[in-house]
Amino acid sequence: MNKDQVKGAAKDAAGKVQREAGEAFGSEKHQAKGAAKQAEGKTQKAYGDVKEDIKKAAKGR
Repeated sequence: MNKDQVKGAAKDAAGKVQREAGEAFGSEKHQAKGAAKQAEGKTQKAYGDVKEDIKKAAKGR
């Protein structure tokens, strides 16, 4: 596991909490910010996953 996977998962989780809090309180602003943070986190985690796959493939040669 690398730092991008960890940070991405953390951003995704924080974004989900923010989005759900926005839904609970009727704040479209917080819903949008939370959704954006979730997307950013998922993207960063996916980038980390690709880096891990490349690292594993390089070791397998």
